[in-house]
Amino acid sequence: MIHPKRLKPGQTIGVIAPASPPNLANLHKAIPFFNSLGLHVKIAPHVSSKYGYLSGTDEERLYDLHLMFSDRTVDAVFCAGGGYGTSRIADQIDYKLIKQNPKIFWGYSDITFLHTAIRQKAGLVTFHGPMLSSDIGKDDFDPFSTLMFNQLFHPTELTYTEAVNSLHTLSEGEASGELVGGNLSLIVNSIGTPYEINTKGKLLLIEDVGEEPYRIDSFLSQLKLSGKLAEAAGIVVGDFKDAEPKKREDSLSLEEVFDHYFSGLDGPVLSGFKIGHCLPHYAVPLGPKAELSSKTKTLTIQPGVVW
Repeated sequence: MIHPKRLKPGQTIGVIAPASPPNLANLHKAIPFFNSLGLHVKIAPHVSSKYGYLSGTDEERLYDLHLMFSDRTVDAVFCAGGGYGTSRIADQIDYKLIKQNPKIFWGYSDITFLHTAIRQKAGLVTFHGPMLSSDIGKDDFDPFSTLMFNQLFHPTELTYTEAVNSLHTLSEGEASGELVGGNLSLIVNSIGTPYEINTKGKLLLIEDVGEEPYRIDSFLSQLKLSGKLAEAAGIVVGDFKDAEPKKREDSLSLEEVFDHYFSGLDGPVLSGFKIGHCLPHYAVPLGPKAELSSKTKTLTIQPGVVW
């Protein structure tokens, strides 16, 4: 795996919107946050564009992504927000360009499709973390989530323990492997495409938002039937916000769904990680080696950047 170089004060981040139109007011409110970290901000030309439910046409969004990776004055690429649309441009991305210009790439939610594609096609470590419009620019963005940006300035081994919050063991064991994954629905969308996620011997991170238990059940069924769950060395279950069923009397609980798919796996499965559409938002690199243990209830992840 290629690890991007760490950020230094005085450097510049580029902002793109490869999915849905971002809330521009929140985006601009997030700029002082990066200034406070000693960074300059460059907004891509089409971030404010709109094409239906997309932030510009496929060509415009692709142009911005390529521009920020090729621009030598830009040292990291941050996504403004998620929504929908990254899978539409995945087959047009110049992965050779990204491999030759490795930079920090940061986002989550719909950006999951790009995380998987870039990692598997360009071999670049990327970062699953809060974005400008959907998180940083909002009034409730919290100090803990802010601290997670320190890992971009200094190569840092992350250790998630119950000091952050309570974790729950769904399957016992200890395992190590590359940390991969992200948003569950986007992981499922990759199956059957040239960007199908590889989980063999890896720790699979899953999270989602606004999906009822039956929908999560269908996603996990797809992963099970495609062999993705059995191939994984372990499962890191992140936050599943707003997952309550609309008709409680007609639904399995989310816990029952997780138990059905995870309790019989041969490897550790822990849930409760504050990774996903939540605050605090524990940002993590995707691609580095990680270790998951039900014995110590810890997730340890190697640094995502290098000096």
